[in-house]
Amino acid sequence: MNDELTKTTGFGQPQRTLGPKEREEDLAQQAYAQAANTAEAVRCPQCGTINSPEAMFCATCGAMLKMATCPNCGSPLDPDADFCETCHSYIRHDVCSFCGTHLDEHEAFCHECGSPRGGIVCPVCHTLNEFSFCKQCGAALTDEARQLMAEMKATPQYKELLRAAEEFNDLEMQVPYLSDRDLLHEKSCEQLRERVLRLLAEDEGLEQIIIPPSQKSLVSKEELDARKAEIRAKITELLNRIATPPQIQPVKARNYAMAQKPAGMRLAWQCNYKNALHSSPCGCAKPQLGGRWVVLGNGTKQEIKDDL
Repeated sequence: MNDELTKTTGFGQPQRTLGPKEREEDLAQQAYAQAANTAEAVRCPQCGTINSPEAMFCATCGAMLKMATCPNCGSPLDPDADFCETCHSYIRHDVCSFCGTHLDEHEAFCHECGSPRGGIVCPVCHTLNEFSFCKQCGAALTDEARQLMAEMKATPQYKELLRAAEEFNDLEMQVPYLSDRDLLHEKSCEQLRERVLRLLAEDEGLEQIIIPPSQKSLVSKEELDARKAEIRAKITELLNRIATPPQIQPVKARNYAMAQKPAGMRLAWQCNYKNALHSSPCGCAKPQLGGRWVVLGNGTKQEIKDDL
């Protein structure tokens, strides 16, 4: 069979011969033109390609062609999103937001985990939550969440992360000296501490008096900042090791990520979906794409999407 195609003019006279590649492009253009003449054809907003009515993604650039709508506020959503980042509402009423089990329309409680459709009030901070971990304080609210957190805390790298987080929190509370006067004041306080401890020991009749050194001493702002940067880098490395991998269910991804979070640190969850910073994965529409915790610290100027 001849792979060449003769393209004719409007009067039936041969114009030129098309090769296999040109023939394929010509047939594609004809198909796009035919699709464009139908009322149901979908034009890609990114590259302009005409796609069939059933297409969800553009055949040329892969861009999403059809968007869902939030039933609460009407904002556009990806079809596989279960959370609206505009009105901060869970929208999948056929899936339990706590364990991911399919729910019937009239079930008030999940038949798998027993959680109510309306959410759970956190016993620690009294925040109403639609997910297994409190979005405000991070407390585990379901049996599955508590078990997941216990398993995470038992791992060596999580124990190392907690130690680093505790040291970082102590550094955040530490005040550096800013002048020689601060150093003199610190020295006077240390001398007073040693004197009081010696007097107490003498009152108890101790013959050999040993004064333990102070656990904390003033450091310069430069020294303190350098130590904080060192610990922050260590924490970031540990968090990257336990980054949330892509999951099948968004509910499972949220639970896994929240179980990772060390208490007492100011963190943000950076999602792979939009590369945005969220206060937690509870504020992300598609956490199943994965993400990681990011150390913010005090006084950061980084913008958290949920706080807008």
